[in-house]
Amino acid sequence: MAGFIHDKLDIKLLVLYILDRAAAPIDFATLTDLSMCDGGVDYFQFAEAASELLGSGHIAQDGEFYSITGKGRRTCAAGESSLSPVVRRRCDQRMAPLNQALKRKAQVRAEVRPQPQGFDVCLTMDDDQGSLFSLTLLASSEEDGQRIARQFLQHPDRIYNGILGVLLAEQD
Repeated sequence: MAGFIHDKLDIKLLVLYILDRAAAPIDFATLTDLSMCDGGVDYFQFAEAASELLGSGHIAQDGEFYSITGKGRRTCAAGESSLSPVVRRRCDQRMAPLNQALKRKAQVRAEVRPQPQGFDVCLTMDDDQGSLFSLTLLASSEEDGQRIARQFLQHPDRIYNGILGVLLAEQD
């Protein structure tokens, strides 16, 4: 299927464009999915282009996550106008929900750490202005700590509002 992407250079610019606009590092599967926004992108050319960008220092890998480097940002800024506006718009539309999820993940965190008397469960919730909520609980087992952390990550607003409701309730 033909598209607006015609060669490996276009694919490299597309990868840089995506990583430049990602709110946080993304895994290879997500990068692949976002890159397949045009019929001209071939998976094998994409994988080769990503590997070459990694080797040239335009992108970086930390574990399973990929991000753009300063060198990659400069190259993207210089070359992104050569990407079709249609491709850029498709990328931006597909990235909006991803960036929202990445931003939420960065703003709501839970960590379970072993302590001599049990496990500390550190719960944190931020907004664009800074910290909204930070609480450390002691769990008797790692299993309980992980359960508390999961519940917080699934329902941070309910937990935050519940605690505020109790703290701000009128006393009888």
